[in-house]
Parts: sequence; structure tokens; C-alpha cells
Amino acid sequence: MEFSKASRAQALKELGRKELDLLIIGGGITGAGLALQAAASGLETGLIEMQDFAEGTSSRSTKLVHGGLRYLKQFDVEVVSDTVSERAVVQQIAPHIPKPDPMLLPVYEEEGSTFSLFRLKVAMDLYDLLAGVNNTDLANKLLSKEEVLERLPQLKKEGLVGGGVYLDYRNNDARLVIENIKRAHSDGAHLASHVKAEGFLYNEASKVIGVQARDLLSNQVLDIKARVIINTTGPWSDRVRNLAEGSKKVQQMRPTKGVHLVVDSSKIKVPQPVYFDSGLADGRMIFVLPREEKTYFGTTDTDYQGDLEDPRVTQEDVDYLLEIVNNRFPEARLTVADIESSWAGLRPLIAGNSASDYNGGNSGKISDASFNHLVDTVQAYLKEEQSREDVEEAVSRLEGSTSEKVLDPSAVSRGSSLERDDNGLLTLAGGKITDYRKMAEGALDLILSILAKEFNRHFKAINSKTYPVSGGELNPSNVKGELEALAQKGQAYGLSLEEASYLANLYGSNVLDVYALAEEVKVNPALGLAESLSLAYALRHEMTLRPVDFLLRRTNHMLFMRDSLDQLVEPVLEEMASYYAWSQEEKAAHLAELELAIAKNDLAQLKG
Repeated sequence: MEFSKASRAQALKELGRKELDLLIIGGGITGAGLALQAAASGLETGLIEMQDFAEGTSSRSTKLVHGGLRYLKQFDVEVVSDTVSERAVVQQIAPHIPKPDPMLLPVYEEEGSTFSLFRLKVAMDLYDLLAGVNNTDLANKLLSKEEVLERLPQLKKEGLVGGGVYLDYRNNDARLVIENIKRAHSDGAHLASHVKAEGFLYNEASKVIGVQARDLLSNQVLDIKARVIINTTGPWSDRVRNLAEGSKKVQQMRPTKGVHLVVDSSKIKVPQPVYFDSGLADGRMIFVLPREEKTYFGTTDTDYQGDLEDPRVTQEDVDYLLEIVNNRFPEARLTVADIESSWAGLRPLIAGNSASDYNGGNSGKISDASFNHLVDTVQAYLKEEQSREDVEEAVSRLEGSTSEKVLDPSAVSRGSSLERDDNGLLTLAGGKITDYRKMAEGALDLILSILAKEFNRHFKAINSKTYPVSGGELNPSNVKGELEALAQKGQAYGLSLEEASYLANLYGSNVLDVYALAEEVKVNPALGLAESLSLAYALRHEMTLRPVDFLLRRTNHMLFMRDSLDQLVEPVLEEMASYYAWSQEEKAAHLAELELAIAKNDLAQLKG
């Protein structure tokens, strides 16, 4: 089904003339997940996003679907339990996106260390128990110092005492958003990017009944009416709530900035993701991860009060990360000149919510007695001397931690908040990417209750644990085999096996629609067949309106294929200009926007 600039125009018409059951403000992962569930459940659903889908926050994560082992450094067991169970669900509904990628965690004997080898082993065993992978090929392994260095010979040897390997998953965050969005569209949702909420519409009782929105492409204003309106704008949540007339100003969010830097893998070669203490005794841990032929590392975690639409990588961010990585990989000697790409993103944290800290920090100490009791119980369980219920009881008896032991009544996921203001506006905020489906499910339950009680409209929610995103119609237990089979089919269209494999992993079961375009798309020699098909699919089926949308969020060219990016700029621009019939002025404006994004990506300002 087409999902393009033309379908955007049709969606705007529908948004302007219908009374929706649900209008979602915000097209990141939270809004996208809710749009999928609402549309599939039969609600007349609309969604507006002021930028490109996923542009604000949901394309700027560490690009992992976390199991959250780091939370076990203070034994925040509830967070890990929630996270690994939801990760398993995401694997089921989006099987082509999360990929297993075991994480290596080296342990150093130094001030401020998160884990000793003993504590790491206990944490990993408990993690495996919660994830249901103990006694499987995916179970953790404790490594000696020599075994760690055999895997990572570049790693700093001084102070290294060993390490561990445990299961984690890589993610393509922007693709997860667009696949949710596309499924919602196929189920009848009216979705439009580059539409900004500027105010609310009210009835005589001062209840919100709609949104006054501006189409940022045409500058036209339209009124969108809906029975229920929900704000899923992440770091912008307070700003949207505060658009309401006469309401008390809300200051719920505490955004923090996370920065990631990309270098060529020849600078730091890591065979698998690595996760270690900063070495600065600041409570932080840092990821170093392989992707394509690159290595990227992060993240920082600093409070942010600047421009929400344009968080920047600063010299301070770069210095912090380079100091840590050069310390752990002494032969790398990285400088700012080695950085090929970068990104800065905001985490939509809720003020005062210690357990939603994405990257560690001290969330509280545990009493020695309850810690020792948990350790003894886990070890007995692994020897089959005690039951899972015994472990759960030991978890419930942990004392002294300040992590969330029970969900706040307004939360639908740990670190999240679901609130309804006096004017009727709903706001779903906080949480983690891994929890997006669970957050949407909780919000939809409340929305269905409101529709039934206040509007006499009744719907039954789908089972969102089994409802696949677009491209996700694969057997989750045989993803690798099915993607390989899809890649082999691509050879019949003139693609090499490598090209077809790239497309199959990017688009999942939708890759057959990508291949089919070979029969009608004229190949641009400067792009080649694979990129010509990918771009054509993005324009026709992924509402790709600007070159930067394609090169940064529909694909990863800007981040992890920087070597070939420059040669793609002109042909991508030419193809899009032809497809959209841009004037020379419009074409120049899009080129200028892309060049600015690339300069920011390249840290041109810091490099002088």
C-alpha cells in the first residue's frame, strides 16, 4: 500500500473533515506503537508529527534493544525483568529488526568499579534466569583475563581481572518506528509528518476536543477534531501540555543528552559489543559497538536545557568520550579528526524518577543481608536446589534500594507516566524504547475505557504481543533462515547476494515489494540497482520527503556508511527532484539542508 507524499495529502484531508476516535501528537516510537495498536483495534486514528517520523529522539538512541543488565548493579531486578520480557515481545512482532549480539563486559579492579567478577557472575545468572536463556547456547559466560584479551587484544591490560559475555540485541531504532507507522497506515490510520500542533480546540466545558495544527510544508492551518487526544512527544511533552489555555504550567520532563561517535573499524576493531566502566569513578558505563564497517561508542548522559530540536555534540562531549575510550584502548589514540559521524539525542526522562536513568548512576544501596540472601538463593536455584518462586521471594525482600519497587499508579511501564489533565488531554511520557509496545498497550486500555464511558464507543484491543509490524511477517524462530531465503530471491532481479541480503535485513518481509520495483524503476547508474530500488521504495512506501530522511533515517548512510555518502548526495537529490518535480530553488534548499546535516554529523565545526 502506498505511503507517500500523495497519501500524506489525503491523510490531511481526512484529518480536517473527520472526528477521530484518537489523535496522537508525536511520531516517535511511542506514538508510532500506539497508532499501530489503535488502528488495528478499529479506532479512527490520526497521528501528526512536526518533523520526520523518528527525527526528534527515536533515531538517536544507542541502537540496542536492551536487556538492561546494567540495572542489576544495584539489583533493580524489576526493571530487568520487565525489559527482557518486553524485548522478547519486540523480537516476535519485529523479527527483522532486533538481532542477537552478545555483549562483552570486561571487569577492572579500580576505584568506582560497577562489578567484581563475583558480582558480575551473580548478576548475569540472574539476568539469564529472567530472560529465560539459562542452560541454553545464549547463556552467559564468565571469562578469565586471558580470554577477554584473546577476544579484544587492544584492550587495556592494567587492572583487568576478567569479564563476562551475556545476551543483548542490536536495534535499528528509526526502522522500528517507520515499520510501526507503515502498519498503522495499512490498517487505516491517517498519518502526516511535518504537521505541528500549535493550540487546542475546546468545547463549552473547556475540555479539549481537537488540535489547531499547521502543515509546515504549505503553512496552512487545519483544525483536527478527536474524542481523545494524546501527547506522545517525548522531550516536548511539557511544551505540548502547556499549549493549553489557562492551565497550570507543567514541568514534568528532565531531558538528558546522549552523544555517540563513529570511527572506522580500523581505528578500534571490536568483534562484538563491549560495555565497561568509564574508569573515571563517575558511575557511568560506556558502550563500544561494531556496525557495518564502523565502530561507534557512547553514551554521555548530561542534563539538557537547550534547543530540543537541535541538540549538538560539544567539545566537552567529545573530550569525555575520547578520554574514556583511549584509556580502555591505549593503542587507538583517537582524536576528533578520526570521528567520521556522530549524533546527539535527548532521553525523555521524568524528573525524580531514579529508575529511568538509562545509563546507570547510583539508584540506591542494598543491605548486605538482603544482597547475600539473594546471591545464595540464585546459586541454589542454578543447582536446582530451590525454585523460581524462591528467587522471586528473595527479590521481593531486597531492602534499602531506592529503585521503583512498585509501579506508580500513573505508569504503564517503569520510568513512564500516563496522565490525564483536567482538560481531558492525555500525556504518555518517559519509558524506554524496549518498552514502547507495553506503554502503548497501557495507554490504549485507558483510551478504550474513556471512549466507552464518555462516548459510548466500544472497541476490543488487539493482542499486540503477536501483531507484527510492517515487514515483520517472518517466523521469529527462524529469522536468519527466512532472511537468507529472501536474499536469494533478490538475485533473480539482478542483485548480488550481498546487495539482496542488505535489503532483506533492512526491509524484512517487505523486501519482495522492493524487488518488484525493479520491473518499473529506471536504475540511476550513480546509485546502482540496490540503492535505486531502496530510494524508490522510500519515496513510494515510506513517506520520505527530503534527502536527509532517506540518508539518515530510512537507511544508515550518514551514520555508518560515511565513506560512500558523498557520492550518493547528487544522484539522490536528482532522483528526488525528478520524482517531486522540484524547482531549482526547492532543489537548492534541500541540498543546503542536507549539507548542513552532514556538516553537523561530521562535527565540521569542532574540526575547524
